[in-house]
Amino acid sequence: MQKKVLSILSLSIAFWMNAQTKDSLNQKKIEEVVITGQYMQRSISKSIYKVEVIDAQQIKNMAATNVADVLNQSLNIQITPDTRSGNSTANMMGLDGSYVKILIDNIPVVGDTGLGSNIDLTKLSLNNIERIEIVKGSMGVEYGNGALAGVINIITKKGSSKKISVRASLQEETVRNNYDIKKKGNGRHIQNVNVDYNIDDNWFANINFNHNQFMGYEGNKMGYKYLERDLKRGYEWNPKDQYDASALIRYSKNKTSFYYKLSYLNEKFNFYNPEVNVDPLNDGNGGALYRSVDRKYNTNRWIHQFNIQTNLGHIQYMGDFSYQSQDRKFQDYNYDIPNRSIINKDEELSYYKTNVMYSRGMFSNFLDNKTFDFQLGYELDYTDGYASLIAGKFFTEAIKRTLFTYSNFISVEWNISDKFSVRPGARLSVSEKFNNQFNYSLSARYKTSENSNLRLVAGTANRFPTYEELYTFFVNLNHDIQGNPDLSPEKGFSTGAFWDQNFITGNDWKIAYSVSGLYLDVRDKIEMLLIKDPSTYQFRNMDKYRNMLFSANVDFKKDQLAIGLRGALGGTSVAMKSMYHTSPTDYQFQAQAGATVNYKLQNPGTSFALYYKYTGPGRLYVFENETNGFKLGKTDGFHMMDFIVSQPFWNDHLELSAGVKNIFDVTSINSTAMKADAHATTAPTGIVNLYYGRSYFARLTFQF
Repeated sequence: MQKKVLSILSLSIAFWMNAQTKDSLNQKKIEEVVITGQYMQRSISKSIYKVEVIDAQQIKNMAATNVADVLNQSLNIQITPDTRSGNSTANMMGLDGSYVKILIDNIPVVGDTGLGSNIDLTKLSLNNIERIEIVKGSMGVEYGNGALAGVINIITKKGSSKKISVRASLQEETVRNNYDIKKKGNGRHIQNVNVDYNIDDNWFANINFNHNQFMGYEGNKMGYKYLERDLKRGYEWNPKDQYDASALIRYSKNKTSFYYKLSYLNEKFNFYNPEVNVDPLNDGNGGALYRSVDRKYNTNRWIHQFNIQTNLGHIQYMGDFSYQSQDRKFQDYNYDIPNRSIINKDEELSYYKTNVMYSRGMFSNFLDNKTFDFQLGYELDYTDGYASLIAGKFFTEAIKRTLFTYSNFISVEWNISDKFSVRPGARLSVSEKFNNQFNYSLSARYKTSENSNLRLVAGTANRFPTYEELYTFFVNLNHDIQGNPDLSPEKGFSTGAFWDQNFITGNDWKIAYSVSGLYLDVRDKIEMLLIKDPSTYQFRNMDKYRNMLFSANVDFKKDQLAIGLRGALGGTSVAMKSMYHTSPTDYQFQAQAGATVNYKLQNPGTSFALYYKYTGPGRLYVFENETNGFKLGKTDGFHMMDFIVSQPFWNDHLELSAGVKNIFDVTSINSTAMKADAHATTAPTGIVNLYYGRSYFARLTFQF
């Protein structure tokens, strides 16, 4: 293992030392633009917020299969997989997916339990993505409920420079040491097709299709054919099969443009129960039926999006309208293990079902003045939600909830000078279920030199309680766990400073570096609390959460070579209470580091990409029990590295890529800071499944 890693590092250093020709890495002449948190699309250097961008070329170089794979390379974002449900969500600044808002083209994505939060990132394919924009910190004024830790905005392609463009790719991956190209075999099999068509000067159309089939990974389990009663049946990573497709039509002329986009996803996920039941046949021969109650999940998601940008006089208007639905169904069935047959099936029922009508509109440039202007906006979200009994520990009947939220927000942008601008903002959100929520923000950008900027940002956001927190009601001989319909929304506040600079040296090195500090404070945090000894728990607004993050990045580019180095130090303080104990509130710190190396040989055009990320050991106070109170739990650190080689052929119409992912073969890590059913976190020992280990892949891409 060490020899392999050293060989790859040595090869990367050799590319650096021998780079002599001019580069295709730096041929982009136009400065990158962003839309997250902006009035209208603008260059990244003029953005009032610090926006991290992962562009299409970076995504292509990673050979990632979904958004979760891409974000796993970012510091301070940890993808948290649930091998039982198949979902993977983003953890940002130490907070889970409930606190991170996921958008597609500025519109929150529908998920199992609502809009924009706890989104399964493996359900978001990369087939037609232009870039991913990330803003850390509370963004409640711009994006409302759930944007406490930050916003991840996925921007899709809506244009092409060619009359017609066809792109198709086929990617095959091993799953650790398992691979079989057959349909019923092992590994991961991905196919996608994308077609762009410029109908005329004003009209553009796009269609794309993606199929991602993951055959599962047994790991320490023994597969679905195993029939011993030792809880080893099944998979560590259960199989799932995804199909998604989209179609877009766009019109643009003068100062008006609009598009309509339709997206569809179907995901089938299989859960193989580790418990094996043995039923005597009473046939006089000692025969028995070996069976297990397995479950199939079937998810269908539809997203309709309409966006319009136009001028009403000199007033600029941008409107988003969306109807989205997601229905995650389940079906239990008795499986005869030795005979490989289904004995009987239960009725297929909805597990989580969500329908959303959403609209967001922004009016800006009222004064048509470059020095001082303001923006008015509205947002409405009508969510019709449904959760079945098994989806949470609810009352005996399924929980239905209709929630309507309406918000108005305003911000003022004052360019005091060519170097200094400020933007204060405020939002009022009115909900039929919760008290009115008020959020504010204040951002400032100071141009410290021609190529450097200092940004200061402060803002608030709120998070509404979830189904589980509101409605759980689970009682048996050992537990009494209750939701709380009287919960208040959580409230978050963040403030940060960001400085960046770039320059070109005398020998044509392009260097860009940045440093930042960010502080986040969450009040009225919802956790489960023991309210009656010995076993009655209820969700309460009790805890406080604080996180501070310091980071620094530097990028070097010259000719065919690009190198990026990143480092971060994050600290977390959690104030928790149980019935008899209060946790310590000192900060526990965790270090992260990362590096990327991209190099391209001009002839024959071979590209090399190396990605490395280190996540240091983490510590967090966890609740052990009411006798011992809180103790300091620890999660082990780990290293991740990917290496990819790409070679074009036939005048760049064909490209073959191959590589190795997860070179250090990370699978699971030890943790004594794991989440528990009672209060926040507990476990004397535990294992966290992160990945299924080292894998190899090959991808063939056709571009016309």
